[in-house]
Amino acid sequence: MSAGWQEVVEAWQASPAGQGLEAFLAQRRAAGALIYPPEPFRALTLTPLDQVRVVILGQDPYHGPGQAEGLAFSVPPTLKKLPPSLRNIFKELQRDLGLPPPAHGHLGAWARRGVLLLNTCLTVEDGAPASHAKKGWEALSDALTLRAAADAAPKAFLLWGAHAQAKAQLIAGADVARRHLVLQANHPSPLSATRPPTPFIGCGHFSRAAAWLALRGRPVDWSLEDR
Repeated sequence: MSAGWQEVVEAWQASPAGQGLEAFLAQRRAAGALIYPPEPFRALTLTPLDQVRVVILGQDPYHGPGQAEGLAFSVPPTLKKLPPSLRNIFKELQRDLGLPPPAHGHLGAWARRGVLLLNTCLTVEDGAPASHAKKGWEALSDALTLRAAADAAPKAFLLWGAHAQAKAQLIAGADVARRHLVLQANHPSPLSATRPPTPFIGCGHFSRAAAWLALRGRPVDWSLEDR
């Protein structure tokens, strides 16, 4: 984990929110709860602060066995059946940029190219979506969002769903907010992906972010080929 992220995480861990979350997780594990993912901070390890060009904010990790891997919306490359939200992301990627859906659902290539794949809540219990919401993770994702926004390098923030959109005010309040692009749309879940007034399908976030960043000398590659 880069020094920039490490400082934020350590400050959160020492805070009442962080300590409360750790106590909650310990309690749930003692009760036999199965918690995903095994590496909740993986996004911060794969995408150092000084390399961030895009921040994609989701909700919470996938709650099915073998799905969540610490990167928002991403699944391990060996997983055969992709979650519906990820299928919709690939559908919009193809509609927007003409990129064919990859043969896997692993978004690690994006993470290594500066796309921070961050959920607002970093853990979840098996079969129980939003089970760890409002337990302390939001204070960390708030702090990480603020840290990314406070960094002067231009970034595109893609806020998908109500949980992610709640962070927009944090970005707007940053001193250098004018240097960043903020795009908002519904969550790519089938329940909301086509719902007005801000449907995910048709939002054009991939092309809009790419064009905006290219003009600022920070191009982003949305392909998912291994490099």
